Amino acid sequence: MLMLVVWIAVPVLCLVVLGVLAHGLLGAFQRLGRELEAAERDARPVLEQAQATAARAAELQAGGRQADAG
Repeated sequence: MLMLVVWIAVPVLCLVVLGVLAHGLLGAFQRLGRELEAAERDARPVLEQAQATAARAAELQAGGRQADAG
């Protein structure tokens, strides 16, 4: 009788542990996704400003080359 209880309790306990681990991992992935979205929102203006600065620098370099050639 005791062995039957053990044979039932061990798989149930394993399933509970696996369920807790799965719940924790899914929660962590959701938090990671939210953090990445927030980081992208925070970095977007800086990225746009850097791209605008790079475009302006390219325009100035192209204008300088035209003045040297002309």
